[in-house]
Amino acid sequence: MRTELVSEPGDSARPNEDFASVGLPASGQGGAVVVLDGVTPPRDGTGCLHSVPWFTARLGGALTELTVSLPDVPLADALSLALARTADAHRETCDLSHPRTPQATVVMARWSPETVEYLILSDSALLVESPDGTLTPYLDDRLSRLPRSALATDAMVDADLRNMEGGFFTAAADPSVAARAVTGTLPRSGVRALAALTDGATRWVERFGAGDWDDLFDVVRKEGAQALVDRVRALELGDTDRTFLRRSKTHDDATVVFVEF
Repeated sequence: MRTELVSEPGDSARPNEDFASVGLPASGQGGAVVVLDGVTPPRDGTGCLHSVPWFTARLGGALTELTVSLPDVPLADALSLALARTADAHRETCDLSHPRTPQATVVMARWSPETVEYLILSDSALLVESPDGTLTPYLDDRLSRLPRSALATDAMVDADLRNMEGGFFTAAADPSVAARAVTGTLPRSGVRALAALTDGATRWVERFGAGDWDDLFDVVRKEGAQALVDRVRALELGDTDRTFLRRSKTHDDATVVFVEF
């Protein structure tokens, strides 16, 4: 098995709000990938004393433990348990009802000799390659399907769309959001490799259109995860007129985890 993990902050002066882990149980049977993309908070606060990196570290650590130590618990249930545990860690000091309480997108994959399970919540991505080379992207596309006019301001998003029916969902303080995730199970024999990516890395396809998902996967396999991040950074720096980036931040935290069985 080959595993590779790269996580690079968008700004070296700021903490990386992404989290990534590869868990391999001592039994040698199976493993799990957890990737979180923390949602950058607004300037006027989140109602919480803690930072987004604190939240992603807590949630990611809980998910890494639970996905490995409880292999028979479905990934959505593991996410629900991890969210409850993380919420309990700051419920007494923070306003967890605030729409911008620390939160994150989630991608998880867990494999055993028989199956590969997956879970995606919000706009990160999981790419799965079959033995014949066919690549399938697993996405939660609810955010991308919303009209741009609805996303005009943070206030509009928070009031009408964030963690609401008809909008999109992220992992914040409500354990029930785990039931909103995109989930599924594949036969282990049908998976040759997979890649989990935050949207700072998927920009190469989704924002800049530099290639399709197959092209991106080929870059990661042949040149490595860092090569993909380097290509994204070059495109970001070249977009001086913000033709592609528009209102988005110039550099975003970018995480890539690659697993080849």
